[in-house]
Amino acid sequence: MIYTVTFNPSLDYNVSVEDFKLGHTNRTSSELLLPGGKGLNVSMVLGNLGIPNTAFGFAAGFVGEEIVRRIEEMGVKAEFIWIGDGVSRINLKLKSIDGTEINGCGPVIHEGDVQKLIAKLELLQAGDVLVLAGSIPGSVPDDIYRRIMSEMSGRGIEVVVDATKELLVNVLEYHPFLIKPNHHELGGIFGVELKTREDVIPYARRMQQMGARNVLVSMAAAGAVLVAEDKSVYETDAPKGILVNGVGAGDSMVAGFLAGWMEKKEYRHAFAMGVSAGSASAFSERLAEKKEIMDLYRREFARS
Repeated sequence: MIYTVTFNPSLDYNVSVEDFKLGHTNRTSSELLLPGGKGLNVSMVLGNLGIPNTAFGFAAGFVGEEIVRRIEEMGVKAEFIWIGDGVSRINLKLKSIDGTEINGCGPVIHEGDVQKLIAKLELLQAGDVLVLAGSIPGSVPDDIYRRIMSEMSGRGIEVVVDATKELLVNVLEYHPFLIKPNHHELGGIFGVELKTREDVIPYARRMQQMGARNVLVSMAAAGAVLVAEDKSVYETDAPKGILVNGVGAGDSMVAGFLAGWMEKKEYRHAFAMGVSAGSASAFSERLAEKKEIMDLYRREFARS
């Protein structure tokens, strides 16, 4: 079974505003309300691919209720810890001005709430996969991913980590099965600028030397690179298509990789599925459906 953890899930309010003007009343030309958070995105794409999974997370108030309702409608099993105070966050994403977002804070998560999550994770068994994805709220200790991986250590549980800087670096000693930085995040760890796939490879290998088993690096329009545990390296250009919505593309790549790995235990296939899922989501208004992913896979990778 695959499990995901999202510490700060959200409702993402995606709007377009024609001719946006500061200091004026602006009216939307399109609106879309979706559950968000990196772990939830992984869960939802896995669900779209027909792979059962369970989403762990924290939720509060009427927004939390709506997040859970929506992901369960999508067929994802939600086992959330309910926070007594506050409200889960709403993130405003202004699509007509690329990269413009206003993200909420979310509720305060106390140590007792974290302990409830740890108790759930103690029930995982050998062979299960745990995905730790995204940032953490300020109320949670910044060593929480490391703490969770320490709990998982030696139990035969494969852990995937999609996080930035210290959250990622601090878990490497526990040898995560997969990490998925993008090239900016990978470069930021080492204080360098990575522009090409050739630039990425030696730094992905350095992450392996630090403890990661497989390093999957997303590079947006520049494609992607996988430096695998068996020392093989896979790289590809980005599939051709029109970028519609980049939010969730990296999370979709994680989901596609896991789906491909579980199917065949082949790195080439897992990499191709990851790139197909990530690109299909980037070319879609919402997270990609199975048909979109598989159509892209057949077009780009079936003959390779």
